[in-house]
Amino acid sequence: MLIAVDHVQLAAPPGSEDLLRAYYIGVLGMTETPKPPSLAARGGCWFEAGDVRLHLGIERDFRPARKAHPGLRVTGIDAFAARPAAHGAPVAWDGLLPGYRRFHSEDPVGNRLEFLEPV
Repeated sequence: MLIAVDHVQLAAPPGSEDLLRAYYIGVLGMTETPKPPSLAARGGCWFEAGDVRLHLGIERDFRPARKAHPGLRVTGIDAFAARPAAHGAPVAWDGLLPGYRRFHSEDPVGNRLEFLEPV
């Protein structure tokens, strides 16, 4: 029986950890979680905010996820959308999901992210 999503893994190119930290910590307000020593040598970063956990793993032949994405629920979506926009990330509003306000954006390596708030 499934009970929860533990984390979502996204890929990132080698050497992008500082860009990822600047975005996921500085823009989205997440906290970096240390990776276990047995996994740290692989590179990448783990981030969390409350029950939300995102793992960014290094992939040599990296291609950003353009369609696949995590859907991240937020509060105060207008103020939240201003954060990535202020750092040059795209903010594309989409009114197609009944019962929600939402927008899509990208992290600094091009992965698609969805942010949504129930109305």
